[in-house]
Amino acid sequence: MSRSAVLLLILTLCCLAALWLSPGLEEGLALLLKAAGVLFGVGFLLALMAGRKIKFDPVLR
Repeated sequence: MSRSAVLLLILTLCCLAALWLSPGLEEGLALLLKAAGVLFGVGFLLALMAGRKIKFDPVLR
């Protein structure tokens, strides 16, 4: 996994943990945490797809 994917995964989990551990948040702050969690989650998936490279190493003998 690339460094950016790890960073985005950590940010996603932090946002969702803050949302889960603080049930009495204001509506605006809860919406902001949900939006950030979704944004970081999508970024994580895109970083996973972009970091996956197909190694083509033909052996010419």
